[in-house]
Amino acid sequence: MTRVLELVDQWLRLDKDPVTRAEIQTLLAQNNIDELESRLSTRLDFGTAGLRAQMGAGFNRLNSLTIIQTSQGLAEYLLSTLPNAAAAGIVVGYDARHNSEHFADLAAAVFERKGIAVWWYEDIVHTPLVPFAVKTLQAAAGVMITASHNPARDNGFKVYVSNGCQINTPEDSKISNSILQNLEPRTWASQATSLRRPVLTSMQSQYMQCLGQLPHLPESGDPSVRFVYTPMHGVGLRYMIAAVEMVGMRSGMTVVLQQAQPNPDFPTVEYPNPEEKGALDLAKSTADEQSISLIMANDPDADRFAAAEKVGDDWHQFTGDQVGVLLAYWTFSSISSQLTTDDVMLTTAVSSQMLSYMAEAEGFSAQETLTGFKWLGNVAQDLKEQGKRVHFAYEEALGYMCPSIVSDKDGITASLMFLSACFKWGSPWAQLQELYEKYGYFETTNTYWRSSNNQKTQLVFEAVRNLEQPFPSRVGHRKVTRWRDLTTGYDSATEKNVPDLPTSANTQMITCWLDGSDSDDGIRFTIRASGTEPKIKLYLECRSKNQQSAHRGAVEVLQYIRQNWFQDPSLRIEDRFTDA
Repeated sequence: MTRVLELVDQWLRLDKDPVTRAEIQTLLAQNNIDELESRLSTRLDFGTAGLRAQMGAGFNRLNSLTIIQTSQGLAEYLLSTLPNAAAAGIVVGYDARHNSEHFADLAAAVFERKGIAVWWYEDIVHTPLVPFAVKTLQAAAGVMITASHNPARDNGFKVYVSNGCQINTPEDSKISNSILQNLEPRTWASQATSLRRPVLTSMQSQYMQCLGQLPHLPESGDPSVRFVYTPMHGVGLRYMIAAVEMVGMRSGMTVVLQQAQPNPDFPTVEYPNPEEKGALDLAKSTADEQSISLIMANDPDADRFAAAEKVGDDWHQFTGDQVGVLLAYWTFSSISSQLTTDDVMLTTAVSSQMLSYMAEAEGFSAQETLTGFKWLGNVAQDLKEQGKRVHFAYEEALGYMCPSIVSDKDGITASLMFLSACFKWGSPWAQLQELYEKYGYFETTNTYWRSSNNQKTQLVFEAVRNLEQPFPSRVGHRKVTRWRDLTTGYDSATEKNVPDLPTSANTQMITCWLDGSDSDDGIRFTIRASGTEPKIKLYLECRSKNQQSAHRGAVEVLQYIRQNWFQDPSLRIEDRFTDA
């Protein structure tokens, strides 16, 4: 009780926001000690994703005070590590969520007080416009206030460093330490100074010019390419309109009116994530009413892209891997006459292996990274410094990157690439079937288990590791041909058993390769712990000569894993929208 009261006093001393002060005072008046302890006893962890959390009063919520503290820590870190940080400046943008503009304004005020120039977006923007400006303006860093596709109660503080990529380790821990050393608010003023320079018009114009340089864009639009578009109550519509107008295809676009304008409450969807079941229901009904067979969607901050096509009487929502492979093939087709092994495309260790088979067949290189664009973006830049040409990167979670434009996922660029491909191919579904015939059928089954807590998650992984030493020799009737554990730092297929990807004892990630059967060519699956919530995620893929046998192989191994590895009754499996 005494400790909680001390934390309340500390909060009320630091917080000058009347709304969040009142929240804590109300909880104190109600003697709600448990809730006060929950909100005040721990701090938000600053990681490679920056901050993303529920808004509200408390040290482990996102609010005016924690935004100011985080901004102060980031400012001090930049000033101490980059000699020209003040002049180079920080790009600041925000989306249409509750409090996004307010939080961005507070962050900008902190930077200005430190004498750091602020490249300021005067209106809502899609997230990729922040790393685009960091690269274009050669800024010291960028901050985007967004929680992407999280529920309406959440917001976030996303950080890009001077190369235009998301922060990675060990920078995240250094910034986190700097935040802890700068917790006393030095300003609550949000009045712009001469250091705050508006850049919206300039950056939007230059961004669109870069989009216009994508290879094989339609020279003049075809009104027969009709599609339904939804920005999912987010910021994407103005950018999507500008993109399709540039290629003369605006007349073919029908917008889902109920989701067209930014609305921070996301009233028509349970989760504003096109990856979730039901998220595209309004788009499908709109398309059916208009007899349109193609749907394109962005998430609320328009860094992700999703697509669906009417195949016969049913809608097929493309998985992130399927869209990624289609866009990779479109990219390859655009540059195929000049390809060498110095031409590279990237994907992640939990995404489909189909890109690697395509690369091997077509003469370019494919490389895998750890999950997330903090890896894809930075690896792309490392390869560029080595003289390689990285043309495209993707991850299965609906993220697609064109490094010549942005070193992060970009839903608008992906939309324009996909639409241009449809202009040439007609049906993306039909094109995908041709690719399966050419490179093999890849059946992906992605799902997850909810764990009661992170400790339970760790115990589950330890149980898997203890099935057999040094690793299980079989999964069901299939032989294990390779075992890679990026937590313990073991890989059965490499020299001295050292993994070919970075390892971390603080994350749980195991990948297993299985031999083929009479009807398929083998299976790879990865189990990993979510870094943000108590989930165990599974990414499983079977390759075969036809879809039916690939599906059978994937289902067979999934069932075995469910029954033998994750049989603990406290684990609850939840299928994603894919065919798990």
